[in-house]
Amino acid sequence: MTGQQRRLSVHRTVPTGVEHLPMRPLWLCRRCGQPWPCGAAKVALVAEYRDAPVSLFLYLAGCLHDAIDDLHRLNPSVTGSAADMFDRFLGWPARHTHAYRVSTTTAVRSQEASS
Repeated sequence: MTGQQRRLSVHRTVPTGVEHLPMRPLWLCRRCGQPWPCGAAKVALVAEYRDAPVSLFLYLAGCLHDAIDDLHRLNPSVTGSAADMFDRFLGWPARHTHAYRVSTTTAVRSQEASS
């Protein structure tokens, strides 16, 4: 095995340059095999869409739509609940994107200032 490859299992190797992108229709990470978006993909997406959080949500909403279709076609009984799928694709950026967070203290101060 060369320095350009990393062993994932006994029978499979992946070049280290492979990004953490979805492998469709399974929606697993091409690099690490975790459900996509994996942790590394989330970090990369937040960095890439740092200045455009709405675009991140729109991109992930499209991915969610495609994943539901793909996974349902593969095996309708194990697609996952709507809540799980939503959290997998759209729940995490809401917790990690600071652009649209307004704390209670900030909201109260804004209301007091305008009164």
